[in-house]
Amino acid sequence: MPFMTRRAALALGAAPLVAPLAMPAVAQTANIKLTLPWLAQGSTAYAYIAKEMGAFTRRGLNVEVSRGFGSVAAAQAVAQGQFDYAIVGAGPVILAAARGLPIVGTATVNYDMTMGIALREDSPIRTAKDLEGKKLGAVPTSAEFPFWPAFAQRAGINMAGITVVQMDNRVLERGLIDRQVDAITAIGSSSIPVMQAQRAAHRFIPYSSAGVNFYANVICTRPEVLAARKSQAEAVTEALLEAAALQLKEPERAIDMFIKQVPEIGITQGGRENARLSQGLMQWTMLAPEAMDHGLGYTDMAKWNAMTDLVMQYGAPNDARRPAPESLISNDFAGKIKLNASEWGTIRTNLAPFGAMLG
Repeated sequence: MPFMTRRAALALGAAPLVAPLAMPAVAQTANIKLTLPWLAQGSTAYAYIAKEMGAFTRRGLNVEVSRGFGSVAAAQAVAQGQFDYAIVGAGPVILAAARGLPIVGTATVNYDMTMGIALREDSPIRTAKDLEGKKLGAVPTSAEFPFWPAFAQRAGINMAGITVVQMDNRVLERGLIDRQVDAITAIGSSSIPVMQAQRAAHRFIPYSSAGVNFYANVICTRPEVLAARKSQAEAVTEALLEAAALQLKEPERAIDMFIKQVPEIGITQGGRENARLSQGLMQWTMLAPEAMDHGLGYTDMAKWNAMTDLVMQYGAPNDARRPAPESLISNDFAGKIKLNASEWGTIRTNLAPFGAMLG
């Protein structure tokens, strides 16, 4: 979120939406720790939904889910053994590996980190080049800011006349709303719900419009864990993807289940709406050929290779070593949970308003 995102059910007792898969053999109930990239929010609610729907329990897993402090920190924490598994942005996974940290991905859940430029709706800035000569607010340690130069270069922006104003992530959106800056670099799935909660109309120019795109949530662990406890890693991955499928097909029920696991979401003013927005924005990024054609969790290795190139050029230190994509991510556990064409069509229609928010 640093590759980070920012901010802040009643289960109906029905049978699981997705028919349970044949469970990988797990000898006994295993206590494991899973960290999120940031706070509990709709974009990663499937970690809590997997608990509420029994997806972990059915696989012999007792999972403790903890909030994170940014994807970079989450990648470091799992690599250092503080957690068994983590949900981390693809960029931080690649960066951690480039720095020599032991980390490996088991599946990709979301296919766009929603990096971009947030604007007030009444802003005269209509295209990326219109940023020239303007004030741009940014959090230097955020996920998207290291790739601002890549976006500027590919969008044909002359950065020389742009004033970058360093801001705290707690006041980033407020600074834009109050016209302290003309635009901000942002993660759409985090900043848009914040602006919506403050009834601030916005527009968004995604980095992906200039070909700068990173996968968002990747399930990861350490190579030693994957080697020694492969069946467990498979079980954790399948449980999370089963919950993600439920989110896609029954979003309101998913929010109810999320709130049952994290009650403070339900009692906080605007909490449910923020969770709904965060969920919908991130789900929009699942409408990708990877998931639709190959099944949930699938990773396009050519795209992962391109993301690695971006990290090495713009985000990695000089002494970093380029990690081979095949050593960092695989599709061994992907593609077992699939939705049919009709289901994807309904989901696309339901999520269209969220896609419009992302430009």
